[in-house]
Amino acid sequence: MKRRKFIRNTAIGLGVAAIPKSVGAAAMNNLIRHAGGSPLVISSGNGFEAAAKAMEMIQNGSDAIDAVIAGVNIVEDDPNDTTVGFGGLPNEDGIVELDSCCMHGPTHNAGAVASIRNIKNPSKVAKLVMERTDHVLLVGEGALRFAKAHGFKEENLLTDKAREIWLKWKETLNDKDNWFAPGQNEFPTMQEKAKGMTGTITCIAIDKNNNISGVTTTSGLAFKIPGRVGDSPIIGAGLYVDNEVGACGSTGRGEENLKNLSCFLAVEEMRKGADPEKACEEAVNRIVHHAKVPTILNKKGLPNFNVSFYALNKNGAFGAASLYGPITYVAHNGETNQKLQGKYLYEWSKMSD
Repeated sequence: MKRRKFIRNTAIGLGVAAIPKSVGAAAMNNLIRHAGGSPLVISSGNGFEAAAKAMEMIQNGSDAIDAVIAGVNIVEDDPNDTTVGFGGLPNEDGIVELDSCCMHGPTHNAGAVASIRNIKNPSKVAKLVMERTDHVLLVGEGALRFAKAHGFKEENLLTDKAREIWLKWKETLNDKDNWFAPGQNEFPTMQEKAKGMTGTITCIAIDKNNNISGVTTTSGLAFKIPGRVGDSPIIGAGLYVDNEVGACGSTGRGEENLKNLSCFLAVEEMRKGADPEKACEEAVNRIVHHAKVPTILNKKGLPNFNVSFYALNKNGAFGAASLYGPITYVAHNGETNQKLQGKYLYEWSKMSD
């Protein structure tokens, strides 16, 4: 496979105005990172508040697993984020189904739930699966019963905003059915769907004891076939943690991560000596190399989906890379919470070519 050239970006967050535009992400990360052993939180672009919460807890002595889950709970509870938890976009029947997994570095233990309905914090349930069972993954009705046994209350997760988007999808799906489209079609384009409608939040962290943990949580692919499970609740695909090496989380098209076990791949690349940014690049390249099914390619043979990776290693280096960009991610080094731009393989415009 030919080596692909990734496009470098610069920081767009706080305290980086003096950094030259030519400085790449890996070098820039070294400027904002403390010495090894300091706390660090990395999140996808929708995790600014999540990173702040996780870092606050870590600085107060919390284990990284508790911190990152409390962080993503903010997004799970937010009805304005239509890609995660309460307010997430539903399946094709108008029902919200959520997926999540978490992994604890010190014990190398993990827990996950998939296709769980009526529980807005699947990450909390995933943690209970890890702590209170000898299983890793519970799905569907079994996951719901488990959550209710532990005191979780069922609630309707479909907000008016999500319902409106779902109805627009139903109304524009087929011009020969009995659903009438609104006067103005505002249904998102392919690029808009790739940027936001298949979104997820992932959050990984190093705590004061230099232990690593992570979590990924999502409402999954918008308007999916009921019961569809993507990469987010699958250890090795949407998240992987090795306390001796590092961690990687992902957002984007879950099917391709499942086929490539991309987060496991990225961590293994770091084990072999790659820095986190290069490890994320390799995960992207592997997906592009294996993307052969015609329905997931555009007219020029490029993938018609996006996927992004966010990684850190045991020494506190970190980075991100995506198939299409620019995309943002969040890094909190204990002093400054910043939004950064990771590297990417293609400009967004190439997706619809």
